[in-house]
Amino acid sequence: MAKTKEQKKQIVTDLSDKLSQFKALVFAGFNKLTVKESREFKKLCRENKLDYLVTKKKLFKIALEKNKLELDPKNIEGEIALIISRDDEVIPAKLATQFIKEHEAMTIKGGILESRWLDVNSVKELAKIPAKPELLAKLIGSLQSLIRGLVSVLQGNLRGLVQVLKAIQEQKQ
Repeated sequence: MAKTKEQKKQIVTDLSDKLSQFKALVFAGFNKLTVKESREFKKLCRENKLDYLVTKKKLFKIALEKNKLELDPKNIEGEIALIISRDDEVIPAKLATQFIKEHEAMTIKGGILESRWLDVNSVKELAKIPAKPELLAKLIGSLQSLIRGLVSVLQGNLRGLVQVLKAIQEQKQ
């Protein structure tokens, strides 16, 4: 069903708003997915606070231009779905890559990170980077280890001081 001019304007406005706040965006080929697989992926996106959109390339191009992003979606072959993250740079690539392992009907066609175009290989490499929560957990673990080491060193010095004071006390008695 054809969309009215007002509906198209609203789509461009909504998409432009999402693009003004995004951290990462992945383009996915979706047209070979079954309805069930598509719903499953949309659910995964919602659970991970990602936007999953399918729109016409012409409307997408207008939204890109409004956000001063220089990319022509017509250069991307076939129909594309947009996986947009406002919070994490890695999650869209990671989620799409994991989903593709189980559902070969979906493909990655590229992405955008920090206003730069990513080719398919770059998106796959990005997916290998641990997600923010994982990195934060590793950082906290490292900090805890350093603190434990510092406490241990300081306790050793205190024990040594106590032993020296005891020795001095025994000498004076």
